[in-house]
Amino acid sequence: MSALTIDTRAMTQILRKRGFSEEQAIGVVEAFREIDAGALASKADLRETETRLEAKIAVVESKIDAKIEASKAEILRWLFASQVALGGFILAALKFLR
Repeated sequence: MSALTIDTRAMTQILRKRGFSEEQAIGVVEAFREIDAGALASKADLRETETRLEAKIAVVESKIDAKIEASKAEILRWLFASQVALGGFILAALKFLR
C-alpha cells in the first residue's frame, strides 16, 4: 500500500481560503491521507483501457455490420419470393377471368 504524498498544511490553507471551516479542511486532508495511491488510475492505465475498449467496440461493430448484411439478404430473398408468388397469382387470375 503506497500513500499519497501531500502537503497537508498547504492543502488545509487552500481549503480554508475556499470557504471550508478548519474542521472541514482537516477532515478533507485526513481523507486524502488515507487514499491508497496504488488504487488510483494513472494516465497510462486510462490509455490502456481506452485501447481495449476501442478494440472491443470495433469487434461489436463488425458483428453488427455482419448481422445487418445478413438481414438485408434475407429481406431481399423474401421480397423476390413474394414478387414471384404475386406474379403467379396475377397470371392465374388473368387465366381464370378469360
